Amino acid sequence: MALKDIKETKKNSMTVGFLFEVNKQRLKLESVNGDVGFEREIADKNIHRPGLALAGYVELFTYDRVQIFGNTEIRYLNHLTMDERINAFKTIFKFDLPCIFITGENKLDDELVAIATDHHVSVILTPLETTKFVYFISDFLDDHFAPQTVLHGSFVDVDGIGVLITGRSGIGKSEIALDLVERGHRLVADDVVMVTRKGEGILIGAGSDVVKHYMEIRGLGLIDVRSIFGIRSIRFQKRVEIIVELQEWQHDIEYTRTGLDHENISILGVSLPHIKLPIVPGKNITVIVEVIAMDYQLKHYGYDSAKEFAKRLDAAIAEKTKGKRVINYFDHDFE
Repeated sequence: MALKDIKETKKNSMTVGFLFEVNKQRLKLESVNGDVGFEREIADKNIHRPGLALAGYVELFTYDRVQIFGNTEIRYLNHLTMDERINAFKTIFKFDLPCIFITGENKLDDELVAIATDHHVSVILTPLETTKFVYFISDFLDDHFAPQTVLHGSFVDVDGIGVLITGRSGIGKSEIALDLVERGHRLVADDVVMVTRKGEGILIGAGSDVVKHYMEIRGLGLIDVRSIFGIRSIRFQKRVEIIVELQEWQHDIEYTRTGLDHENISILGVSLPHIKLPIVPGKNITVIVEVIAMDYQLKHYGYDSAKEFAKRLDAAIAEKTKGKRVINYFDHDFE
């Protein structure tokens, strides 16, 4: 699949039961009314605090989101009489809620839990304070509903930089990735790279649960990188920062020689450096990929080699000089 043929996918929903089971241990979740409402669908990545809705104002009540009851909501209910609590609670159940989370040390009265159960809505407790819980659950929902795509290539962490190596089938992507691993870098995924957009301008890549850290080397077969090179040779996820596309050398194509005219490519709406690297027999692509990663780090810290050289060249042209020897005197050093 060519990079221009990237297809974006996005999950439309998840069940309350899935949300509960995946986060049960991590967020210390406990269902007050069993598996009631676990089949309900969550279709929005955002959460909602229904304080105003409990007070009777429902004009802006986004009922189709995960509902969070923190200190504000619980203390508001507790200052009411029992009949007023029931009426306030029934107000929000005029709408089709997906589920309710109670944070911190807060509890719901049994009468209110019964109302939720009658409407087939899960009531779930977490000991985490509201701010922390909202952070974790929002991150989980954002990840689940984030745009995703599958790219074919080899994804390697090269000195802390996520380099995705692409190119036609059989051009040598896996062999280069294997060479990089042997040189101390870390494999994230080979062949199938699942890419997710996290937040604005961030792409995270990972392998599939089937392939994991296996590689296919033509002429050798399948190898398990983790078993051969050890746990330090792999990663499960990494930010995608550079796309290196391997191409056969073509004499009629003008390749960049200065680095001032590199292209970018858009993947899931995120612009990334796109380096088209021509290959010929005898060319050490592994070392070049390492240099690409190190050059990217330099640019990240504010130094652009191509631009600095262009400044020197412009200054030399302005002074009408042909350039001088790098040192003025050899100082009896004849080595």
